[in-house]
Amino acid sequence: MSFPPQTRGNKIDEDQLAQLVPGTSTRNDVVALVGSPTQKSTFDDSTWLYISEVTKPLIGATQEIRDQNVVVMTFDQKGVLRGISKRGAADAKDVTVVDRATPSPGNDTSLLSQLLGNVGRFSASPISDTSSNTTGGTGGANKF
Repeated sequence: MSFPPQTRGNKIDEDQLAQLVPGTSTRNDVVALVGSPTQKSTFDDSTWLYISEVTKPLIGATQEIRDQNVVVMTFDQKGVLRGISKRGAADAKDVTVVDRATPSPGNDTSLLSQLLGNVGRFSASPISDTSSNTTGGTGGANKF
């Protein structure tokens, strides 16, 4: 039993890309032809990314990556398409994850100082005298 490949993201056809002409196509033309981008540039609206991946499910809920594509479209300030570039799996760069703790502000306290740190900081609350409470019972003072 084999599972069919699955396409994820927004895969752009070569025929669709051929219809986009840098210098004349606009953002509206791009959206009408290929749809909204998967991602826009973080700090400005001039770079659009169309990201797609074809995977095939394997045993144990793992995925085999068959194809990865990123189409990068850049626009000028007027919204006119200036460039189209393609990136694939060969252009990917490995990222090393750093394993360290982020320091938090405050004091470095030990378990003992945390347990005993509040001793003496709070004043004792006065104990209320419940012997003069006459709201219940026979209405008078309690006699034993």
